[in-house]
Amino acid sequence: MDFDLNGGNKRVFNRLGGSNRPAAAAAKGSRQEVCSYWRAGRCNRNPCQFLHRELPGPVPSQGYSNKRVADESGFAGPSHRRGPGFNGSSSNTWGRFGGNNRTVTKTEKVCKYWVDGNCSHGDKCRYLHCWSKGDSFSLLTQLDGHEKLVSGIALPSGSDKLYTGSKDGTIRVWDCASGQCTSVLNLGAEVGCVINEGPWLLVGMPNLVKAWNIEINADQSLSGPIGQVYSLVVGTDLLFAGTQDGSILAWRYNAATSCFEPAASLKGHTLAVVTLYVGANRLYSGSMDKSIKVSSSIKTSIAFFLLSCSLDNTVKIWAAVEGGNLEVTYTHKEEHGVLALCGVHDAEAKPVLLCSCNDSTLRLYDLPSFTERGKIFAKQEIRSIQIGPGGIFFSGDGTGQVKVWKWSTAPTTAMS
Repeated sequence: MDFDLNGGNKRVFNRLGGSNRPAAAAAKGSRQEVCSYWRAGRCNRNPCQFLHRELPGPVPSQGYSNKRVADESGFAGPSHRRGPGFNGSSSNTWGRFGGNNRTVTKTEKVCKYWVDGNCSHGDKCRYLHCWSKGDSFSLLTQLDGHEKLVSGIALPSGSDKLYTGSKDGTIRVWDCASGQCTSVLNLGAEVGCVINEGPWLLVGMPNLVKAWNIEINADQSLSGPIGQVYSLVVGTDLLFAGTQDGSILAWRYNAATSCFEPAASLKGHTLAVVTLYVGANRLYSGSMDKSIKVSSSIKTSIAFFLLSCSLDNTVKIWAAVEGGNLEVTYTHKEEHGVLALCGVHDAEAKPVLLCSCNDSTLRLYDLPSFTERGKIFAKQEIRSIQIGPGGIFFSGDGTGQVKVWKWSTAPTTAMS
């Protein structure tokens, strides 16, 4: 938030804590909270029960440089995509938490003026001039092009191309070496999800699934779904699709004909199936009807845990019990609704959970302790998370922006 310094001498005087408030109001009648209206430069209460000064804050952290580190993953991008205000100078103060021996209490919100490249407060701004907080990962590059929410990200194994799908009705193909978009596929309808399996790029769309063989440049349309296809997963030789009407369709790949053939239709959910997962010889489905169903009765002795998230502000850990049923073993509470989860290993092979919340943040937690590791901020909600090789991972948000992140092997001195 920018300070308003155009409200006249009285406003500036009050903001500096110099109002002629009665002593009694400034004593025990005052609350030890900072007045939000004073912060915005428009408090007209005299006396005011809240403080017209900042509370003592922590010692400001040291500045962060923006020196780019060579990346071993092969995914690189133009340095100008690092973010607004970056000038490539080792002496710049972009992203610092404080300066000029003044403590600034930061809010966990990215400065919208900094995003647009015109924040005049610099180090004194109360809002973040960075896209993340954490010392074990950094922003590698930013991919701009989609005009609406990013609904899927896929990086086929061994490929030098990244594929992203969006509600703007396109699939964009990105070159991993340059970070440039090499082609755009206009599908004419919203993309509900994108996954890859072997040479196949699989895209969920309204009333069908598109299957592209990127090695031989051949495609196939799989009919049968009713409404938007929100989720796809491959298990053994079957492709499963979760649809808007609550059903799950399955196709089996025929290697002899190089085609997908209808195999089954599973019923049970009453609303859209928004997530699918195959584990321990079972298919697990999550739906907007607030249920998780197990669609296989195959018994197994494998120890298996499933993580789920919900807009009820919780992440639950489930254990598979006898008969294939699920039982909650732990519940983690968030302050906001949880939209998506993704498990990953950091540069030291430690398990980390990426947890996207509807306050436009992506939170990183060490497992199994759920100790917070850091946060990633976005312009809008992050709906797509994907893991790549070489310690990189991707996030796609509601504005159509895709960011590429990289784990570091030691605490970094740079903040994205």
